[in-house]
Amino acid sequence: MFGKTRAMSTAQLLNVLIGMSDSIICERAFEFASRILKLCDRLDQRGSSARLVGRQLMECGTSIGSNAEEAQEGQTKPDYIAKMSISRKEARETTYWLRLIIKNGYATTSELMWEVSEANQLLAMIRAAIRTAKSSPNRGNGL
Repeated sequence: MFGKTRAMSTAQLLNVLIGMSDSIICERAFEFASRILKLCDRLDQRGSSARLVGRQLMECGTSIGSNAEEAQEGQTKPDYIAKMSISRKEARETTYWLRLIIKNGYATTSELMWEVSEANQLLAMIRAAIRTAKSSPNRGNGL
């Protein structure tokens, strides 16, 4: 009645979970980048300082996802980790610019609540993905 099922090894299961985690990071980072672009358009209307900060935010806020996407095609474990590490740094920088925007009154905490929360969540997810990749013997070996 049922075909033979093959049990997954722990390493295979871990790699499936890493892949799922990576695609979630990429999708969330894509949505985040879209919202950052809209925020930067609004900042552009609020004076030269807000515009400058907005440009910095645009660079790092959109780079989180692009580096995470690029990491998905990493040829080796060190390549994957390096690209995800760039994504992690960009997420960290994004939180800095968001804090600066709030501090200088270019937007309120309530206006940026989602962006601040999402930047911190992406940062935590990326850190976990890097930690998992470092501990996985198969990550970056075609699995």
